[in-house]
Amino acid sequence: MIYMKTKVKLMDMEVLDCAAECLKILGHPVRLRIVDILMQGQFTVNDISQMCDLPQNQASEHLRLMQGHGLLDSQRDGRAVFYAIKNPNLPAVLNCVKENCKHINRR
Repeated sequence: MIYMKTKVKLMDMEVLDCAAECLKILGHPVRLRIVDILMQGQFTVNDISQMCDLPQNQASEHLRLMQGHGLLDSQRDGRAVFYAIKNPNLPAVLNCVKENCKHINRR
């Protein structure tokens, strides 16, 4: 039998499901690189594909997926479409992951 002295407040399963989906979307090295790039400014799909060394159609697919989950935003300027981070919490998530990986690499 488990005896708890402290009442534990649990997150709703809906919130946990949403968090798991968000982490699943971010759980790809190319998407993490795209977030890292977009933390430094707004860029076109062509810019992003070159920086990620990907064909433009693959970069577009990654961007579309992240935009569809509310992580990124896009803005058209003439024929160019610029992508930017929409969710203000996204940089903190990536920074947390990077810090954790720094500690793992030191072992």
